[in-house]
Amino acid sequence: MSSESSFDIVSKVDMQELNNAIQQAEKEIATRFDFKGSKSSIKLEKDQLVVTSDDEFKLQNVLDILHAKMTKRGISIKNLDYSKVEPAASSTVRQKISMKQGVDQENSKKINVLIRDSKLKVKTQVQGDQIRVTGKSRDDLQAVIALLRKADIPLDLQFVNLK
Repeated sequence: MSSESSFDIVSKVDMQELNNAIQQAEKEIATRFDFKGSKSSIKLEKDQLVVTSDDEFKLQNVLDILHAKMTKRGISIKNLDYSKVEPAASSTVRQKISMKQGVDQENSKKINVLIRDSKLKVKTQVQGDQIRVTGKSRDDLQAVIALLRKADIPLDLQFVNLK
């Protein structure tokens, strides 16, 4: 058995759970009285959501419903990146929301600096859109996980492949 332990820091949105949250939100929109006769919808197109509604107020209500359903299903709303609300066809408004998948360069630098400043005996290595953390002590690795959970990072981080 190797003396080094490691884990990966990733940031991914579970697309199946997101689909389920969208379906639940659409069901609620269809049954709610304040949305009767409304042209509100949520669609998933590749890696972005397109939310459409009659006006900005209803669009915000649709987003609130979607956020509630996502939170219930364990999907963090930190990984959503909102564009501006824009006018759409037949006097409706639309907002595109893209999903952040993976740890981008800017955030991986922040994470590396946080880990380095903690003075724990671990090494970090950026591997594409994830970061591998290795160290001799599993306690140090768990201390890194605890440190990153408390840190103010604008991504929902998952810690996988603890070996």
